[in-house]
Amino acid sequence: MKAKIHVTLKQGILDPQGKAIEHALDSLGFKNASNVRVGKYMELDLKETDKAKAEVTVKSMCDKLLANTIIEEYRYELTA
Repeated sequence: MKAKIHVTLKQGILDPQGKAIEHALDSLGFKNASNVRVGKYMELDLKETDKAKAEVTVKSMCDKLLANTIIEEYRYELTA
């Protein structure tokens, strides 16, 4: 089973990387881009065929290592 995980900063948390990109886009003439947020994307293969077990495993991975749940939120999708 493949897990696709997206981790982003929670709303209200300052994103200096996003601000830098927003400023660079503006200086390149892309005036219509705003509120740029930067995150992480990960893909991993699980040796699991039971979707419920895979969800528990991925959630545990995110909570323990892949996301800092104090300032970040995550979402994931599982595919066979």
